Amino acid sequence: MTRRQKKKKTTVYLDPDVEKMLADFAARRDQSQSMIAEAAIASFLSPDDAERREAIVAKRLDQLDRRMTRVERDVGIAVESLAVFIRFWLTTTPALPEPVAQAARAKAGERYESFVMALGRRLAKGPKLRQEISEDISASGDDD
Repeated sequence: MTRRQKKKKTTVYLDPDVEKMLADFAARRDQSQSMIAEAAIASFLSPDDAERREAIVAKRLDQLDRRMTRVERDVGIAVESLAVFIRFWLTTTPALPEPVAQAARAKAGERYESFVMALGRRLAKGPKLRQEISEDISASGDDD
């Protein structure tokens, strides 16, 4: 029968707030402060725990990377859509003579309000443009 080694005493200095939290936790668990501190230190120093924490952080970073990739894609689609629309509009819309331009500006205000309402409805219930565009669009297929 092997004899268990006797535990060694170690003195540590704790911030008063940390010491109070340790005392409260030990009291709630009906355990000694020494046992709680030993378990916490062992957990902190455990290589398995460090690997687990590293894996959690890596997983979270991967999720953030995927989200950033989607945001970059969505912003790229929005910028390209706007550029195509502006180019099309500028090449197909002739300048109006001044008497007609005033009436056109008034009508434009009404049309803009209709546009904002339609945009609000689309954003509220979808589908979103990014859902309609394939994820697999190749960069070599650009037709500029």
